[in-house]
Amino acid sequence: MLPKNVITWFHIPATDFDRAVKFYSTILGNKINVMDFNGQTMGFFPMAGGPESDGVGGAIMPAVKGLKPANIGTQVLLSCEGTLDEVLGRVEAAGGKIVVPRTAMGDPGFFAFIQDTEGNQVGLHSKK
Repeated sequence: MLPKNVITWFHIPATDFDRAVKFYSTILGNKINVMDFNGQTMGFFPMAGGPESDGVGGAIMPAVKGLKPANIGTQVLLSCEGTLDEVLGRVEAAGGKIVVPRTAMGDPGFFAFIQDTEGNQVGLHSKK
């Protein structure tokens, strides 16, 4: 039997860690908490209930061997529940690009794709 959330964690790599933290803090309107974890500096996205919860979490990480920014491959979608248009409105001013504008997908809501300051393509999602 699968757990409540099949995905539990994600990393978004950054060649310029401070720039990436500023970008995501700006567009999401939430503080990215920077701290060391097991000797690695990471920028943690807000996560309801914290790491011990059943929720999905993630972090910005400095690019290291085997982890580098990319606009191809696996895609992460960040929740922008009720704020998708506001977030998209901040992307370009923060140094990113809108790759796919707000797009309706029926009952699941809306999505968009952006390119961050590091070259990653990241999705944004909001339910109806």
